[in-house]
Amino acid sequence: MRADLHVGSPHNGLDRLRRIVAESNAANPALILLAGDYVIQGIIGGEFITPESAAAVLADLSATHGVYAVLGNHDHWLDAKRFSKALDDVGIIMLEDASTMIHRQACAFTLVGVSDYWEGAHDVRKAFSGVALDAATVAFTHNPDVFVQLPRKTSLAIAGHTHGGQVRFPFIGAPVVPSEYGQRFVAGEIVEQGQTYFVSSGTGMSILPVRFGVPPEVSVLTLSSK
Repeated sequence: MRADLHVGSPHNGLDRLRRIVAESNAANPALILLAGDYVIQGIIGGEFITPESAAAVLADLSATHGVYAVLGNHDHWLDAKRFSKALDDVGIIMLEDASTMIHRQACAFTLVGVSDYWEGAHDVRKAFSGVALDAATVAFTHNPDVFVQLPRKTSLAIAGHTHGGQVRFPFIGAPVVPSEYGQRFVAGEIVEQGQTYFVSSGTGMSILPVRFGVPPEVSVLTLSSK
C-alpha cells in the first residue's frame, strides 16, 4: 500500500517516486493499493509536479493482481477528474465507491474502494452494493474517518491521510492529527470490537515541510485466512 506520496514536497520529487516504485516492485506484491494525495501544491520549499508526470512514474508499478487507486483530498482540491484520467491512462484502476473481486489461487476476496471522506462522495452503500454478506472484504480509502461508516462485514479497512501526525513526540504522541477522532486512527494497526484497520503514515509531507518521529513508510501487508 502507498499513501500520501505528496510528490513535490521538499526532497520528494520524481526521482524519489521512482525509487519508491522500484522498492515496491522489488517486494513482488500480489496487489498494490494507492490511497490518494499523489502530488501537492503550495508547500514551503516544494515544487509543483503535474498529475500526468506523477502518473507516468506510477505506471511502472507492477503487481500480480493489479494496481488500484482512490483519490485524496489534495487530488480533489487540484482537479479530481484530471487525476482520475491521468491514472486511468497509465492502466491504474480507479475504484471510487466501487468494488471488484480479487482471486489468488484458491482464495478470493472483494476489494472495495471508498472515495474521500472530506471531498469525495464516500458513498459506502454504493461501494458495497453487490458485495455478498459472507464475503471476505478488504476496503481502502484515503481518510480513515470513513472507517466508522463501513459495514461490520468488512474484514480489513486501509487508509492513509494522517501522515501518522507527521510530527510525533515521545510520551506525548502526535499533537495534530487531521481526523475528527483525534488519536484513534493516527497510524498502524487498530483493532476495535473485532474490526481490523490499518493506517499508513505515508511518504510525503503537507502544510509544513517536516517529519519528526514519523519516518516515511511504504506499507507491506500480508493477508491470511482465519
